[in-house]
Amino acid sequence: MALVSTTTVASSSSYHCDPLFPSAARSWCRPRNRGGGSRHRARLSAPSARLSAPPSASASTGERDRYSYEVDSLIDRLSNLAPRGSIAKCLETARHRLTLQDFAAVYREFSRRGDWQRSTRLFKYMQRQSWCRPDEHIHAIVIGVLGRQGPALLDKCLEVFHDLPADARTALSYTSLIAAYARNALHEDARALLDQMKAAGVAPTAATYNTVLAACARAADPPVPFHTLLGLFAEMRHDASPAVRPDLTTYNTLLAAAAVRALSDQAEMLLRTMLEAGVSPDNTSYRHIVAAFAGAGNLSRVAELFGEMADTGHTPDPSAYLGLMEAHTRIGATAEAVSVLRQMQADGCAPTAATYRVLLDQYGKQGRFDGVRELFREMRTAVPPDTATYNVLFNVFGDGGFFKEVVELFHDMLRTGIEPDMETCEGVLAACGQGGLHEDAREVLEYISKEGMVPTAKAYTGLIEALGHAAKYEEAYVAFNMMTEIGSLPTIETYNSLANVFAKGGLFQEAEAVFSRMTNSAGIQKNKDSFDALIEAYCQGAQLDDAVKAYMEMRKSRFNPDERSLEGVLNAYCIAGVIDESKEQFEEIRSDMTVPSIIAYCMMLSLYARNDRWADAYDLLEEMKLNRDSNTHQVIASMIKGEYDDNSNWQMVEYVLDSSNLEGCDYSLRFFNALLDVLWWFGQKARAERVLEHAINYGLFPELSRDTKLIWSLDVHRMSVGGALVAVSVWLNKLHTRLKAEKDLPQLASVVVLRGKMEKSTVTRGLPIAKVVYSFINDTLSSSFHYPKWNKGRIICLKSQLKKVQAAIDSSNGAATPGFVQMTDSRLPSPGSKIYTREAQVENGSAHATAESLVEEKESELLAL
Repeated sequence: MALVSTTTVASSSSYHCDPLFPSAARSWCRPRNRGGGSRHRARLSAPSARLSAPPSASASTGERDRYSYEVDSLIDRLSNLAPRGSIAKCLETARHRLTLQDFAAVYREFSRRGDWQRSTRLFKYMQRQSWCRPDEHIHAIVIGVLGRQGPALLDKCLEVFHDLPADARTALSYTSLIAAYARNALHEDARALLDQMKAAGVAPTAATYNTVLAACARAADPPVPFHTLLGLFAEMRHDASPAVRPDLTTYNTLLAAAAVRALSDQAEMLLRTMLEAGVSPDNTSYRHIVAAFAGAGNLSRVAELFGEMADTGHTPDPSAYLGLMEAHTRIGATAEAVSVLRQMQADGCAPTAATYRVLLDQYGKQGRFDGVRELFREMRTAVPPDTATYNVLFNVFGDGGFFKEVVELFHDMLRTGIEPDMETCEGVLAACGQGGLHEDAREVLEYISKEGMVPTAKAYTGLIEALGHAAKYEEAYVAFNMMTEIGSLPTIETYNSLANVFAKGGLFQEAEAVFSRMTNSAGIQKNKDSFDALIEAYCQGAQLDDAVKAYMEMRKSRFNPDERSLEGVLNAYCIAGVIDESKEQFEEIRSDMTVPSIIAYCMMLSLYARNDRWADAYDLLEEMKLNRDSNTHQVIASMIKGEYDDNSNWQMVEYVLDSSNLEGCDYSLRFFNALLDVLWWFGQKARAERVLEHAINYGLFPELSRDTKLIWSLDVHRMSVGGALVAVSVWLNKLHTRLKAEKDLPQLASVVVLRGKMEKSTVTRGLPIAKVVYSFINDTLSSSFHYPKWNKGRIICLKSQLKKVQAAIDSSNGAATPGFVQMTDSRLPSPGSKIYTREAQVENGSAHATAESLVEEKESELLAL
């Protein structure tokens, strides 16, 4: 019977809370051996070295080190040989010093490279020589080289096979040819070759059968029936030769086929058979067994099987239980995964760090953070945590909003002597970025540098984000430039993070410059997050037309808006006071998100209040109270209406505020701004003061207050208009208290309403927050504050004016006044009331122009401040 032809080729296929740790003194030094920094440097220099070396040379270094000098020289000469160069000349100097084993080493190197052309030329040369005529081993290697190049070279494999005399062919050459066909998914041809081999009187080996089995198991169009595979397996078991006895490869091939077909009963049968035959399963075996039962929807049976194995003295290894746990977690069966851990311990198999990592990650995904803490405590008594375990914890607690706990965990990691890697530092910096922990972020970056590691773009992105939440614009920009200097090229996430830094403060010109640099210098195009940052920058900077234009450009760029995008446009409409457009945008949010967020509701409530649309406002409040899907909406609506003022009910409000803080500073800033805004316009000043106190305690608005001997300052440039008025009212009352008690006054009292390039523009006075705050302060303190010439983003009061205000307080003859602003909650207005629209607004604070002219001559002495 002639050997098979290769004219028809089948298509190929393959299987193919309480915190975890109490606060402790921090230490950024960990116990380590001397020279620890050099280990990091070596680890970092290796990738660059690999990139600079030629692929063939770098990959073959380990192999070439084992070759003799003659073999290594021959490989180099043949590698540099021109297409028509003479192989005979390459071999002249080593003609009688090379053995067939040396030639086999040359072929193995060419096989690794996939260089079948040189292999074929060398083979043909050896065929013509008597001193180095190829033996069966050489033939088998060359067939393997050609077989790896695809079905087009199978005919050449046959030629090499036929070159070998029939009486010299053993299982080695047949198996190599069968492997060539099997590798190209020609399982029928591989089986035919096995039959021809037997007919020729050549006894197959286990490797021969395993090759045919693998080819049949991989077949997909159509798949080979499983009973056919079992037939081949039966042939192996009943063969009298020990060389054909099924081995671990045999069983794993069959288990893989059972897993693909979800044949759990057959997988169980194979497991029992291999145990009876004395073949121990490995990681691959267990993985296929779990996959087979998972496909059949009967994972509980795997746990029973493992228990039965343990009872008979065949306790599965930790990887077996790990695979079963992972299978349970993939379908969200956390309780079952925990049961596997307990069974593992009962069976006498010690859990590994990887075992606990699976459960820690699963608990985190389900928001069971107390469970994470408890399990980690248990883990520390059973097995030492490793770096990968801490990395999981950083991701879990970072995603859960426990940003300070991430930092404490990092200190614990250093104290216990576990060496962080770059992924560790990136995770900690990401948490610091979300939580606004800029001081901790700086310390982590300093640690990275001291250890000799080069901070990545992701690490710098976390630092920039953290600095941004503290309104440290200059430092964030310095960090951005520093990363480019050390060779860490910014990613689009880095650019977006820097733009978000400016966006939250309304520094829209700076945000525009960031994206101009990104597109023009780095060649990176804006994505959805980039447009969201621009929309927020324009809204906070009162460039409302530009905000809507950015949104329309985002839609034209085929980016689908999410809740943040839609709320950004709603914010622009609400600031502009256009009711119809705002209602239309709110309805779009409702249609896309089902339930608009608290932020969206608060924006609409503020808009209705400022325009004395009280009936609409009350309808919206009632809608929030009747929302059965969100307890948060109900609590906030009740709080606005004054139903939760007593301490017991206020705890519910605190719980909602705490929950918003877990979302990170980015969300919390927008949440508190929207809530403070609606409370102010609803006349709920006392509640607004309590909410502002919570925001400050959470670390939001860290720039809000600054007191020195020279200046008493309030910074409201990142706040909503209503939020700014709340903060100014509280600050003025504190100012009242200090003026009554203190004699040593500062040179200046200042309210910052804007920062960035716009500080130099007189347009600032017309912006909503500047105009409203300016009018409010001077209406309260009789024109004591004014805009200085040297900065249009500040509203200041000189020492001389402060003394006049102090004198007025002293002349009140001790009358009991709580402050300049009465912080009480007003009764909610009835529908039809006219509170904010009954009279025209003072234009740009022009009523106070006279007061400004009286103090301008004193400003020059304050420029140093």
